[in-house]
Amino acid sequence: MSVRRLAEASVQPASFAFNRANAAAAKQWIKKYPKGREQSAIIPLLMIAQEQEGWVTKAAIETISDMLGMPRIRGLEVATFYTQYQLNPVGTRAHIQVCGTTPCMLRGSEALMDVCRSKIHHDQFHTNDKGTLSWEEVECLGACVNAPMVMVFKDTFEDLTPERLAEIIDLYDAGKGASVPAGPQNGRTGSEPASGLTSLKSEKAILKSTREREAREAAKAARAAPDAIIAAPVPAVAPVAPSKASKPKTDALETSPALKTPSRTKVAPAVEKAASVAAPLHSAANANKADPEVEQVSKQRSGPKTKAEPASAFKAPEVKVPVAKTAKASLEDKNRPAGIDRPALVDDLKLISGVGPKTEGILHTLGIFTFAQVASWKKAERDWVDGYLAFHGRIEREDWVKQAKALAKGGVAEYIRVFGKKPV
Repeated sequence: MSVRRLAEASVQPASFAFNRANAAAAKQWIKKYPKGREQSAIIPLLMIAQEQEGWVTKAAIETISDMLGMPRIRGLEVATFYTQYQLNPVGTRAHIQVCGTTPCMLRGSEALMDVCRSKIHHDQFHTNDKGTLSWEEVECLGACVNAPMVMVFKDTFEDLTPERLAEIIDLYDAGKGASVPAGPQNGRTGSEPASGLTSLKSEKAILKSTREREAREAAKAARAAPDAIIAAPVPAVAPVAPSKASKPKTDALETSPALKTPSRTKVAPAVEKAASVAAPLHSAANANKADPEVEQVSKQRSGPKTKAEPASAFKAPEVKVPVAKTAKASLEDKNRPAGIDRPALVDDLKLISGVGPKTEGILHTLGIFTFAQVASWKKAERDWVDGYLAFHGRIEREDWVKQAKALAKGGVAEYIRVFGKKPV
């Protein structure tokens, strides 16, 4: 998206004010928004200002921002974001926006731009010598089925040729733009196919009233000429019943001819069973094999693949041994760490990796409140706490004692110096 900037200061007017009609319209727009949301009216107010002045000036942006009680930078943000606002002076009689998106480009929008270059100015956003016309290339204008197209102010002109666009430009330049009919310029109405309607040409299939009227007319004709034979329309091709070729021959209720009403086939269930094709027996092994036509080789699709290992194959010594459930450590055990009364200043034991809020609460019930206590634990005491918490060796693996020593010595700074990271 290109950067959009305000016009040079040399062309900016010193002030801006709505005329009487537009001032009333601006007040009506502001009233449409809830109290406290009046700033949302900036978009329609900027459009009113553009319609009045022909483009959006810096003075108009600042005046409207002050009217809505919003910072001026917010107003500038809105005006420079939306491409519908012209930030530089444009033609006083017409500013032509040529759609250059893919559908219009494929239908000849480049030729339309060449017309604008030759009749207005070679560069975009520059007016002609009289200042009455200007042009620019824009993105999709929303009438892709009638491409190529241009927009002049609020009117769109579609199905254009270079010759027709040249005529329209001349009419606007002569002050006769109001005489140009908006919409398609090739005679078609709306957006129907250029070759004319290809479907829904008759209302008979749609409107019940049409069908009933035709039925009444046919009945009236039959009464008027009783001897006449009124032949019903015969379709050119007889309807074809749906094929049952894909239905298997089984005794299922859905395909059993004996259950049709009225049925021409009356057979005993045993005969029907004998005529049915039994479903193949399920084989888990066969179902797990890939089709050779798909994989180019018959192989197992999923599940463990048993492969013979050489006798000398290395096997890691680590073997997962199921942890046996043991009884919880006794609070009367001699290896239980000595506890203390809760001091006035309690260390944050959660700084030790592996200690969460729940574990910290359990340690407090055991009388453990400081880093120094944890740092002084012997092997037997660590084993008792590990068993009491059912940690299965976690205290040794995470080295609570070393962490506690660092925190007791110098807090977080010492912990970072020892471990190279913050405690978590």
